[in-house]
Amino acid sequence: MSVFEYTAKKLSISTWIWIHPRKPSSKNTLPTKPLKTKPTLNLLQPARQWLNQIEVHNPKQAHYLCQFIPSQCPFERDIKFLGRTLLHIPPLCKLNPLYEETVALRFRAMCYLADECGEDISAYC
Repeated sequence: MSVFEYTAKKLSISTWIWIHPRKPSSKNTLPTKPLKTKPTLNLLQPARQWLNQIEVHNPKQAHYLCQFIPSQCPFERDIKFLGRTLLHIPPLCKLNPLYEETVALRFRAMCYLADECGEDISAYC
């Protein structure tokens, strides 16, 4: 029994060919103006930078961060009455503009506990 019995007999090789796009003719196109971008004012950028710059260097701080920042959204709920779901409240954490940064901070704290301290972090998962 050979592997070649179950494979395709004919092998086709395909190649990619780059075709240079034609330059648009000047009579069919409108003159383009460079787009002016308005400077945006991001009020949360300093808070994002501050959260991203926090470094975890001691186990007590790491334990506090893992306990303080929840692993799942605490706002998601199913409202039940007599065993039937009446209302489902979706997770609202994604509406938090600093959600990604806080989750990343919790992840850094868990990595510090697991990698540097060698502790079991299954209680925080």
